[in-house]
Amino acid sequence: MAERLRLMTVHAHPDDESSKGAASTARYAAEGNDMMVVTCTGGEAGSILNPAMDRPGVVEKMPEIRREEMARAAEVLGVQHRWMGFVDSGLPEGDPPPPLPEGCFARQPLEVPTAELVRLVREFRPHVVVTYDETGGYPHPDHVKCHEVSMEAFDASGDPERFPEQGKPWQPLKLYYCHGFSRRRMQLFHDSLLERGLESPYEEWLRKWDGSRPDPYERVTTQIECADYFEVRDEALRAHETQIDPNSRWFAVPLDIQRAVWPTEDYELVRSLVDTTLPEDDLFAGVQERVHA
Repeated sequence: MAERLRLMTVHAHPDDESSKGAASTARYAAEGNDMMVVTCTGGEAGSILNPAMDRPGVVEKMPEIRREEMARAAEVLGVQHRWMGFVDSGLPEGDPPPPLPEGCFARQPLEVPTAELVRLVREFRPHVVVTYDETGGYPHPDHVKCHEVSMEAFDASGDPERFPEQGKPWQPLKLYYCHGFSRRRMQLFHDSLLERGLESPYEEWLRKWDGSRPDPYERVTTQIECADYFEVRDEALRAHETQIDPNSRWFAVPLDIQRAVWPTEDYELVRSLVDTTLPEDDLFAGVQERVHA
């Protein structure tokens, strides 16, 4: 039998896997590929963002609850899941912002979480790795750290001289950044909602968008058709009950508009050890030929 293709996505917190690239993850899993989500932290510092979950005892059990939520989301998406075991750094607020807590993920020496991710890469042996760009997608210290660790581990995993105690070397063939929040996408959804006489949740975001800030869409190399899995994505999001309000802007755009206006999820190819032609419509482009040669 042909070897199954394997893809690993690396995320900062539980729920990130359901808000970033979840529909394409679900599609690849449904098509018979092996998929693994790695979560760097337990999300312990998360606030209750769903009013329906703002009940006595929830905050006190937040770490336990978020593990249960993540297990449900992984089942919905059809993926394997691993925790890296680091502590959520929280999003510092204030002017100036307070220092990050001792021992949190963002304050770990780079080699420490890299060693753990290298172990997971060598165990799962992914052909493709997906993570965040250098901004983290937004400036949360754990997202930026996730990027740094992912990049380091991509190179270290195949190097027999690095982390020899973490298993037999394995070199993934491609690495992508996931780009979900482009201005172009937001503008198209906004315009489509207004054309239908519906309220748009994007007006304030678009008005406050820094014109000097490049649109992440300009970096996209790879668009994955996954409209048939938008409902699965939304079910996985709703599994994170403490973090996702079912009445929030996450679900403001009807699925028929989403499918018509933007039926893809978008990625940027940043490392490749296989031949591929850009733009792509498959994260495994060039991989299958190498693996099954």
